[in-house]
Amino acid sequence: MKLKLLSSSTLICASLLLVSCFDQTEPTSAAAKADRPKNVILFVGDGMGISTVTAIRILDGQLKGGQGEDNVLSWETFPHVALSKTYNTNQQVPDSAGTATAFMTGVKTKAGFINIGPGSRRGECNPAEEHLVLSALEKAEQKGLATGVVTTARLTHATPATTYAHVSERDWETDSDMPDEARKLGCRDIARQLIEFPYGDGPEVALGGGRQNFLPTTLADPEHPEETGKRDDGRDLTAEWTAKYNNAGYVWNEKQFNAIQPATTDHLLGLFERGHMQFSANREQDVGGEPTLSAMTEKALHVLQKKDKGYFLMVEAGRIDHGHHATNAYHALHDGVALNKAVQKAMDMTREEDTLILVTADHSHTLVIAGYPTRGNPILGTIRTNDTQGNPMTEAFKAGDGKAITTLGYYVGPNGPHEDGSRDDPAVVDTTAPDYKQQTAVPAPKGHHAGEDVAIYARGPGADQIKGVMEQNKIYNVIENVLKLK
Repeated sequence: MKLKLLSSSTLICASLLLVSCFDQTEPTSAAAKADRPKNVILFVGDGMGISTVTAIRILDGQLKGGQGEDNVLSWETFPHVALSKTYNTNQQVPDSAGTATAFMTGVKTKAGFINIGPGSRRGECNPAEEHLVLSALEKAEQKGLATGVVTTARLTHATPATTYAHVSERDWETDSDMPDEARKLGCRDIARQLIEFPYGDGPEVALGGGRQNFLPTTLADPEHPEETGKRDDGRDLTAEWTAKYNNAGYVWNEKQFNAIQPATTDHLLGLFERGHMQFSANREQDVGGEPTLSAMTEKALHVLQKKDKGYFLMVEAGRIDHGHHATNAYHALHDGVALNKAVQKAMDMTREEDTLILVTADHSHTLVIAGYPTRGNPILGTIRTNDTQGNPMTEAFKAGDGKAITTLGYYVGPNGPHEDGSRDDPAVVDTTAPDYKQQTAVPAPKGHHAGEDVAIYARGPGADQIKGVMEQNKIYNVIENVLKLK
């Protein structure tokens, strides 16, 4: 139960039972607060299933010098938690395009579709237009709100693309990715749709990777001059962004990003890598320099908060998913720690009474935490168990084949058993190294998504609507109610 402190004047009125005292309503009355513009910040940990959240919690705590298990992540302080069912309309285990479309538009759809309903066919253009569904960001722009999208993946990748684009094939990130027939029919690639955004005054902030999809093949990349853009149509969409908007800025490195003044910048485009941005742990090795997810979140909020009608911001820690696909828990979890810092930054910059913050995932991964490790065992390490007296063993636990095992493993992925059924011994390598790939039960070229429910954490107005076990598309309805998008 929360206790509300009363002002001295209110206490005097109460003690004297003078009803007239309460007629002197201040601007911060309950009615005034109810009329304030509301804001929504949606954080997406791509691939961040519940086992991943647990592992992030432990790693974050151990990086701080603790045992880890009793650590508390920023979003774990939120008062409302629910489970989200992530299936696509055509797949039991989903992809990011269909799942992100669900929470961004309120419509569940097929894998590979971005803001296109399930009645269309993948890779077809004209039928897809008939099934177009608007996103929360698009509707927010129609209402005059400020909007933004931030990601560590390519800005044209599936999850961030659902804030502004409509395609029946998620891989159509730039025009050279599209078949000739689709281009002849007038289909537009994802990058082009960001620049040609038709609603309101356009997104105020768009930050992430994917620079190659915005630059023509005739233009050298500013960070990697031996490479060029991928656009066949000759368009430089970064130049079109700055030409389209007043007080617009385009940046591609951390120095330029840091120099941006939100007070004088109304539309900010940042593309910090040709493809995906670096993993958080590799960020300092980047040639041009990249801002952290927390820094991008902070800058975005400074730009969006200038508008007095409220705002919608989607922030994606996209590379958690990529670490998992590589069965590389080190990078997946360190990017989760970076997400934790970004959420804390948003909490510090907003008020709970007028800003709904949601933290969720589009889908899970097959990460498993197992093996009975002792309390405080390094989450990325090999397992030490307890003896019969409950004391930590000094040597690594041996499995049935006489070899050590790690606390973290994956069901499907590239580090599976050898052809003869044997496996490498984790005890002879550094399993805490950035490039170590956890072992898997089933060999495959890359790690697979998982189909179990993921968590939703919520604080702020409308957070009480996050409860129980929810269909993933119902997250959109909560956003819609708070921002009054109907």
